Amino acid sequence: MSALALMGRTARRIEAATPAHRDRAVDGLRALALLAVPTGHWLLGGFTLSADGALHNASPLGAFPEFAPVSWVLQMLGIFFLVGGYASALSYRRRKGSTRAWLGGRLARLGRPVLGVTAVWALLLPLLRFGLGVPVDTLRTASTLVVQPLWFVGVYAVVTALTPFCVRAARRFGAWAAAPLLGSVAVVDLLRYGPYADAVPSWLSLLNILPGWLFAYQLGVSWGEGRVTRRHAWGLLLGGAALFAALLLLFGYPASMVGVPGEARTNSHPPSLLVLALAAAQSGAAVLLRDRLGALLRRPALWAPVVVVNLSAMTILCWHQTAMLAAAVPAAYAGEVAGLVGAPDSAGWVLARLAWMPVFAGLLVLIGRYARGFESPWTEAGPARRALAGLLAAGFGLFALGLG
Repeated sequence: MSALALMGRTARRIEAATPAHRDRAVDGLRALALLAVPTGHWLLGGFTLSADGALHNASPLGAFPEFAPVSWVLQMLGIFFLVGGYASALSYRRRKGSTRAWLGGRLARLGRPVLGVTAVWALLLPLLRFGLGVPVDTLRTASTLVVQPLWFVGVYAVVTALTPFCVRAARRFGAWAAAPLLGSVAVVDLLRYGPYADAVPSWLSLLNILPGWLFAYQLGVSWGEGRVTRRHAWGLLLGGAALFAALLLLFGYPASMVGVPGEARTNSHPPSLLVLALAAAQSGAAVLLRDRLGALLRRPALWAPVVVVNLSAMTILCWHQTAMLAAAVPAAYAGEVAGLVGAPDSAGWVLARLAWMPVFAGLLVLIGRYARGFESPWTEAGPARRALAGLLAAGFGLFALGLG
């Protein structure tokens, strides 16, 4: 059987197994947001090579600030939180047990893959350092990249825990339940960037973390409760786009949605008002396009990849940086390699990095064949193994944060 015929047969099997009530549009939006994470990290993350052969993080945005609009397209965490809130609202409404049991199950599904990737890297570090002689600075760079997407899981776990309160707010205030979160971030931004910024402590920006990411999640919960209409969606789309343009053109917000080395301000860590403006516009567009997207995904050839991506969601999130490192760390022994190891400061680097993207994707698929087991319940892992995994994960976390 040819590969094309096998793919067609698999697509038809997935189509036949899909329940009639499945919301294909929401799954499609989740898959799109998921794939934007590795795509963004692979395109906008590079490495320089120091004299001792160690890898250090670099970004093409430092040399090509005109590429900042690419980050507007690839920053889709707002969509991810939106569909996460939507799915949580539906799941919470259909729960058969207690709220505590419902929440425990959802948090366990988030925690197992994170524990798995960090424990595996804790075992890899001494092997790479003492077995293969990989420089310590390379290991620190790698650890930082591995941990980089995992902050999202922690934040997502917190907002998931707030689902019961979000549901109550949605039922009472509808789409407007998210408005105070937007206002909170606006106030903090005014304090840290306004006329009295010099008198404001730096830690104040941390107050934006929870409301900044809860904003789109609350919109999703309201959507799941049937309280977001097309009129609301148009308001989110147009209002978010107008606010986004005003913040960029009139208030001097950085154009990039991700951090750029050397820049004093960043939009994403913690989220600024610009992130919420983009999330609002994206959320409005998602609600408006839902029916069209759902109809499009009735085609088995398009629906099958969406199912595969969603089934491997946490594997993609947790292991995509490892896939890139699996190519870059060995390449560093050969010196600079176009698009992989070397300053990302030329058009040639950009073209070469695009050529490396399928390699990273292939490595992620290969890693995922083994790593996806971390997403399933650890039924065969007793308390001792789980405790060991926790200790290894904690040790890796300390090393990645520069504390070990």
